[in-house]
Amino acid sequence: MSKSHDAVTQSQFGPRAALYVTSALHAAGPDLDAVEAIAAETRPARALDLGCGGGHVAYRLAPHAGEVVACDLSSDMLAVVAKTARERGFANIRTREAAAEHLPFDDASFDLVATRFSAHHWRTLDPGLAEAHRVARPGATAIFIDSMSPGRALHDTHLQAVELLRDTSHVRNYTGAEWTTAVTRAGFTVQRVRRHRIRIDFGTWVERMRTPETMIAAIHALQAAASDEVRAYFAVEPDGSFLLDVIMLEATA
Repeated sequence: MSKSHDAVTQSQFGPRAALYVTSALHAAGPDLDAVEAIAAETRPARALDLGCGGGHVAYRLAPHAGEVVACDLSSDMLAVVAKTARERGFANIRTREAAAEHLPFDDASFDLVATRFSAHHWRTLDPGLAEAHRVARPGATAIFIDSMSPGRALHDTHLQAVELLRDTSHVRNYTGAEWTTAVTRAGFTVQRVRRHRIRIDFGTWVERMRTPETMIAAIHALQAAASDEVRAYFAVEPDGSFLLDVIMLEATA
């Protein structure tokens, strides 16, 4: 029985939607604080949270925007976001089901477009960025946040392998250079690039995705077999917890 990448992604995240709302890793961070500061300054009439997941960007945008559209491939995820928005009193958050590569919105219909921890699940980066540019009005603010490849092949190979073993819908963590080039190629002008690192708690990381025991064992085996250089870069702990690079690009359409 054949299945598309979209189907794999939906099967991975749909049953776990509520966990992404309550996830401490996803619900906080300096990047979210920066998103809210940008929204407070720009006061967008209409904003898009692209690949919204648990909706944490939408919740930060809502107090400062006229309307926020939370868009995701997973209907289960969107149902949880809509419920959480109601519970938090955000009447201006709407949900829309769609893939990043095929957005059901008019050209130049958003004053702010943001995506966080979503792009590494897209089939390829360029079509999603092109759609983000299409729906952004000229001069609109765009914010791209994602886990990032360190760049060096030695570190990159380890990261991509560990990510895929944990979550089969993973496609790729891109380097900073790849991100900047792709965002520019899509038609945006990059204004600022920020980077930080987050600690991945291994137990909650695999529990949130319900990673099979065989895959967990394989991740531990890779970490144990890795060189001292790789283990030092990712600060691998005895239980498998590690540090992950995150990139945030602020751009203008």
